Amino acid sequence: MTKPLVVITGASSGIGAAIARTFSKDGHPLLLLARRKEPMVAMDLPNTICRKVDVTNREQMAKAIRHAEQALGPADAIVNNAGCMFLGELKDQKPEDWNKMIDVNLRGVFNGIHAVLQQMYKRSSGTIINIGSMTAKKAFPMRAAYGATKVAIHGLSEALRQEVAGHNVRVITIVPGLVETALPDSTRDAKIREDYEKQKRQIGGALDPQSVADATLFAYNQPQNVNIRELVITATRQSA
Repeated sequence: MTKPLVVITGASSGIGAAIARTFSKDGHPLLLLARRKEPMVAMDLPNTICRKVDVTNREQMAKAIRHAEQALGPADAIVNNAGCMFLGELKDQKPEDWNKMIDVNLRGVFNGIHAVLQQMYKRSSGTIINIGSMTAKKAFPMRAAYGATKVAIHGLSEALRQEVAGHNVRVITIVPGLVETALPDSTRDAKIREDYEKQKRQIGGALDPQSVADATLFAYNQPQNVNIRELVITATRQSA
């Protein structure tokens, strides 16, 4: 039996790339979306369409998804993974950094949901997977703006779940702790980046993105009448 299309944003590296490889291995055709097309193409996954897309551009998102559905069938799931993180004290951060995080981490998720939800309603089936963060569970210094976007994602996910549950559509929030990705690299302050790396070393290393991908596939592969609403995954030695 042919498995349905899965859309993954931020699929060029880190968690998104790991999710792409994992869902492909499970037999799904994929639409991979990110700002950088080359790393997605380089994964050389079968039955996969790669598109350079800015998730903050609603029209680009919708067009890419409609094109993929014509070729690979209806999108049964979207993994809203694209994100950016600028670490820093709020008093020192540039307002453009806040705006960027709000645009990508929050508006990008709205755009992804909006692009697939109408068709999921019509089919009375589908799964929306939003990648959240432990920063939505516990406040951390240097992450005020980033954490605020992730708190918003958790709130969005819960409200949306209540809206769509009666239409047999699932909403799943994956909540990773510290993960070994390049996400903090855009932070301008070298001392803050080093403190972040020190934090990872103190817990014996951050999660491998593959662990998050495996958890995501596990939640998705439950029967459609089973919704793992939230799945929290951290390194064992991460205490918060």
